[in-house]
Amino acid sequence: MLATSPAFKQNAAHAMADGGLQKALARTRPTFPARRASAVANLPEFEQLREIGKQIKNHTLQNLDFYLEIFAGNVERAGGQVHWCSTADDARAAVLGICQRVGAKTVTKGKSMISEELGINKHLEAHDIVPVETDLGEYILQLRDEPPSHIIAPAFHLNREDWEASFRQSHTDLPADRVFVERRDILTEARTRLRQKFLAADVGITGANFLIAETGTSVIVTNEGNGDLTQTLPHVHIVLASIEKMVPTLEDTVSLLRLLARSATGQDFSVYTTFSTGPKRAADLDGPAEYHVILLDNGRSAMVGTEFQDMLRCIRCAACMNHCPVYGTVGGHAYGWVYPGPMGAVLTPSLIGVDQAGQLPNASTFCGKCESVCPMKIPLPNMMRHWREKEFERHLSPQGMRRGLSVWGWFARRPGVYRFATRMAMWGLGALGRKRGKFTSLPLAGGWTEGRDLPAPEGDTFFARYAREQRAGRA
Repeated sequence: MLATSPAFKQNAAHAMADGGLQKALARTRPTFPARRASAVANLPEFEQLREIGKQIKNHTLQNLDFYLEIFAGNVERAGGQVHWCSTADDARAAVLGICQRVGAKTVTKGKSMISEELGINKHLEAHDIVPVETDLGEYILQLRDEPPSHIIAPAFHLNREDWEASFRQSHTDLPADRVFVERRDILTEARTRLRQKFLAADVGITGANFLIAETGTSVIVTNEGNGDLTQTLPHVHIVLASIEKMVPTLEDTVSLLRLLARSATGQDFSVYTTFSTGPKRAADLDGPAEYHVILLDNGRSAMVGTEFQDMLRCIRCAACMNHCPVYGTVGGHAYGWVYPGPMGAVLTPSLIGVDQAGQLPNASTFCGKCESVCPMKIPLPNMMRHWREKEFERHLSPQGMRRGLSVWGWFARRPGVYRFATRMAMWGLGALGRKRGKFTSLPLAGGWTEGRDLPAPEGDTFFARYAREQRAGRA
């Protein structure tokens, strides 16, 4: 997927001016937080589970090489095959090699962010293999040739009229005057189309929410059942998974599953939770004849042992973006790559470089909501600060910002001068803005006043007030 992260500011401006997107965001923005809050309230041990989940993932990451080897051995003992892929190119080549070896013409796909990271659809199409997205949201995005805007609700940015228009434009063999009365009508039309694709597919590709070292099992959670059809009907099942999806045991997996759906959609459990271990055995009535796991690194191992290791605890629930005021204003496409929101603001620079994604860690109010709702207790704001520091150290931040910080730093190292200067600035701005009580434009503050008024200062500076309170014995 081509990254447009360097153009985040332009992307965000375009998103805020997009009436359709803003309508979709306004409609859906309150839904996930309300559902999560209800689900958490009904589980008294939720905070204890968060700590358990954090410890499970920390332990796994500290022993990741060990569990990866255990997993690979158990996959092979079950009759499957593991493909170790250091880069996206390696993973694409592995998938294509499997498909070409079995003569695949059609490939069905369950929702997978790793497949987006790999750009696997375009790669297969370039080699005359037809990929078919089977998740409802991903299906319409494929019709529209758009990337997902959310990691669990890929068509988060679309309205019902967008769905209807796209279906009419793409399904031209159906009556043009057909009526979509309810959402169910859209679902029924998609289901009818996809059913024949499921039956015709030679290969099925899914992602993995978890990989279980103890048994060599891949786990997917869905609400539509398309994942089950994708991995059981075709001759070959390919699992695309990054190395941090590893979990030691079945028991550990169940603990994380209790956190995942509640944090993501507010459900106690997703409708379908499917465990796959190897290909079909002699006594099995159905299932794939071949089972392959593509284990992707693509920069993850370089995060282990660094200040960004905690990001690898992420279980892709999207709670951080569901509660983020920035994501809620600009949507997912503005972030310019696979992973949007606060988790993307940390993960994307790790995977494609801070030179490409340095603006994303700056796209935050630092309200801290993302960390407070994360089921894995990932310190997202702190890691965004680390990326800001690295951006500054490498002289990637704008020159104006660097000059401004240098000036501020000079004053900050001289407390007496700093306090005098802030008193003078407060007095001057207060006098200039006394008549209207606000500034609609102000030199050096255009980034603020371009979108909102700046209130005129009133009263003393913080330091003056603090000193007065301290003298009065109230500080």
